[in-house]
Amino acid sequence: MAWCFGDEANPYADRVLDELALDDCEAVVPALWTLEVVNVLLVAERKKRLSPAQGRRFLELLAGLPITVEEESLYVRLPELLALGRECGLSAYDASYLELAERRGLALATGDKALRTAVTQREIGLLFGGSAESG
Repeated sequence: MAWCFGDEANPYADRVLDELALDDCEAVVPALWTLEVVNVLLVAERKKRLSPAQGRRFLELLAGLPITVEEESLYVRLPELLALGRECGLSAYDASYLELAERRGLALATGDKALRTAVTQREIGLLFGGSAESG
């Protein structure tokens, strides 16, 4: 969501966006991602960081990116999510991204420090490695 806010822009997020622009690249996200996106936009509108028109425009831009939402319900993965959350000290939301990456054998793109640590501990690939700050 750093792409939506100029004051949250960082080299790592820019690099992920550049990667998504490549012809052979696709991101896969858990179903809850859609709710997270909408929630971030709603909160930003309430705090006057974003207008409704800017929120709609951002959704249009996201729709143009090669992002596949995994439609399978997270309900079937509750035991795995609970275990990952406990083991790695993650929220259920972050555990869903970690579980998806691990199950599908995908590298994870995140600027979240706790999630980056969990990726390293579980030996899951981290897109671009390095720190979120350094890109």
